[in-house]
Amino acid sequence: MIELDDRTRAFQRQARAWAQELKPLALELDQDPDAIHRHLDVAIVSYLTRMTVPPEFNPDPVVIDGHRFYGTGTLERVVFAEEAAVGDAGMLLASPGPVMSGVLVDAMGDERQKKWFYSRVMEKPTWTFFALTEPDRGSDAAAMDTTLTPDGDHFVLRGAKRYIGNAARADLGIVFARTRPGPLGVTAVLIDTSAAGFTAEPLETIGLRGLRLTAVTLDDVRVPAEQVLGRHLRATQRGMWSAVQGLNRLRPGVAAFGLGIARAAYEYVLDNRRTPNTSERHRLDRLGLRLTELRQLIWRAAIAVDDNEPAAGYLASAAKARASRLAEEATLEALGHFGPGARLDHPLLDKLARDARGVEFMEGTGNIQKLNLFTGLVQGGLRRD
Repeated sequence: MIELDDRTRAFQRQARAWAQELKPLALELDQDPDAIHRHLDVAIVSYLTRMTVPPEFNPDPVVIDGHRFYGTGTLERVVFAEEAAVGDAGMLLASPGPVMSGVLVDAMGDERQKKWFYSRVMEKPTWTFFALTEPDRGSDAAAMDTTLTPDGDHFVLRGAKRYIGNAARADLGIVFARTRPGPLGVTAVLIDTSAAGFTAEPLETIGLRGLRLTAVTLDDVRVPAEQVLGRHLRATQRGMWSAVQGLNRLRPGVAAFGLGIARAAYEYVLDNRRTPNTSERHRLDRLGLRLTELRQLIWRAAIAVDDNEPAAGYLASAAKARASRLAEEATLEALGHFGPGARLDHPLLDKLARDARGVEFMEGTGNIQKLNLFTGLVQGGLRRD
């Protein structure tokens, strides 16, 4: 069993307290995604505006029990994400901040790029985006159509991205594009959304409405050469390598979103189903055990990522696949405790069930995660035990 140290437990307690502020806001944000603008002073949202900003660019981190927290460690992020998602995953994902893009900038950016990106983020609450997924191709980078073409001292972006969180409200973000065929031909660039040719249209969604999923069109967007990430790195460390490394660091956090949603449904039943029968009690006990087992897997994956273990990517895939499944099963089981009218009588549970379905499509579907796990088993990168 993995146990948290005193520092991380202190952060967990604080995140749990912060998350209590989100629960009363969950249905408001579900009905109006722009409600996030009215709640930027909520403590957990304020923390998210700076989460993943490295110490050299963040002179005022959150301090808890004498410890400074920047959100740059994977274990720290997953502990936070679970507690925040118990409060409301929608508010967590709707908040401004650098989280996904910041992870990649930290991994691939040169000093000038980091200063440009993080200074913008620290100046005011700033939404960012991470654009990999494309229409009809999902996140299959091998089939990517978006192109990045040299044009004098600039590059030109042409293409489209789909299901990109927060892009319609973002000031800056990262776009993946292809410079040539093959896995080394994929690269990432920093984008200012005020650039000519960049358009972002919000999409209607059933769940996770606060995330404001968006369709992005890139119509001859000019990108200065200095905004191409990884130019100072070897070719094998750019493009798809960077995308994979970035996703490996992010997937345990997505798994923690799913765990938080599942736990929120479990706790809702405990708080509101006062007299469960023996069968229902047994089902709840079993669900509680599954939550604990998943938490251990997520923590194990996060530690592997932080320690750069060879199996880190496979463990992250295992955690994400299991979390998306448990989120759906837990929320549907919770609805079953309240009868056929549960979705109408318990709107928060209905929202949790809709949000849970969205976890499946974040950072790769279950099929993609299983393919990754199978590759690890076949190639010997992951032990069966």
